Amino acid sequence: MDSLSSSTVKRSKHTALARPDMGEFGRNELAILGAPCGDIQTLVARLLPLLAPQLRVAYVDADHAAGDSAGSVSLPSGAPHVADNALSAELVDKITYRQLNLTRALDKFSQPELLAHESIVLVNGNHFRARQQVVIVDPRKPLDKKLDRLTDVRLILLAEGQTELSAVLLAHLSAAPLPPVLPLADTAKIAAFIRQWYLLAMPVLRGLVLAGGRSERMQTDKGALHYHGLDQRQHTAALLAEFCPDVRVSVRPDQAAELPVGLTALPDTFLNLGPLGGILSAFQADPNAAWLVLACDLPFLTRETLEHLVTNRQPARMATSFRSPWDEFPEPLVSIWEPRSYGQLLRFLSLGYACPRKALINSDIELLTPPMPEELRNVNTPEERAAAQKELTS
Repeated sequence: MDSLSSSTVKRSKHTALARPDMGEFGRNELAILGAPCGDIQTLVARLLPLLAPQLRVAYVDADHAAGDSAGSVSLPSGAPHVADNALSAELVDKITYRQLNLTRALDKFSQPELLAHESIVLVNGNHFRARQQVVIVDPRKPLDKKLDRLTDVRLILLAEGQTELSAVLLAHLSAAPLPPVLPLADTAKIAAFIRQWYLLAMPVLRGLVLAGGRSERMQTDKGALHYHGLDQRQHTAALLAEFCPDVRVSVRPDQAAELPVGLTALPDTFLNLGPLGGILSAFQADPNAAWLVLACDLPFLTRETLEHLVTNRQPARMATSFRSPWDEFPEPLVSIWEPRSYGQLLRFLSLGYACPRKALINSDIELLTPPMPEELRNVNTPEERAAAQKELTS
């Protein structure tokens, strides 16, 4: 079976699409419950210095006091507010952060969209559900009536004075191995657990050779050129195969039958968009993978440069890219695009931009200095091809 098709669910009335693996608020979310809300908020505050800035952490909670007092907020005369004058949205620049107030309810689709840039979402489980949970054992907040929320417990924390789990909790968790148990006061070990939990959920890395261009300046298919004994599609796929368990070659639909034996085509489903169409087509095929993308016109690229990119990959960012030695901007066609970049690229497309570099420039990425900058040189014209062949054979 095609390794990309196993996650696709067939539907009788709609196009069969692979869906991103999302929870209520994000890809990686933990609901913390079993203690008073103040204790949960305090725990999150203690954890943040140990998780950031390597991880982008969001926190989800309810503010009943603000809701109760919304109608009596004191504002300057004439100042707009979402609760007054039929204003439905309010965006406030707080200088160090931005605040968006809405009157409309957040549905299950908009919540993860708003938090798409975050690595981890920590949730007050007293108010909201999340796909996985951290349980605090505290007699002030017994869990007997919240067992239905404990669907995938990953960590148990013992409040001060607690030494064992209740019989009810043990019975509920008996179907699976008991999760690790830590003292609630041991912030360092809790943070270490969350970091490890995040790393274990790192998306698989797939390889994508971009070979669907029309090569108008070269006047012949750049992917079919030979610099290393193989054509560039084969050579680039072989480089990727050292780091990726699965490698696809992005092509126009009319090119798929022309690929050399041994290569697997991934025909574009987003047409006439250049490299962006190939990247989006890869994410449509598997939105839960990270895609290591290479253009096929990089004959100087070596394994060592690619290894530097993979070794320094930052899955907590939208992408990991090299800084171009020619213009200092990110190089989108020698980059690792994480799953969260799928929505970001679609957002740029919806605004009329088909440039993946523009998306990188305006996003949270890890930007690396290439160890050998000359290896990022593209070969686009017959003259450049002749010079490259001479250099590579000398």
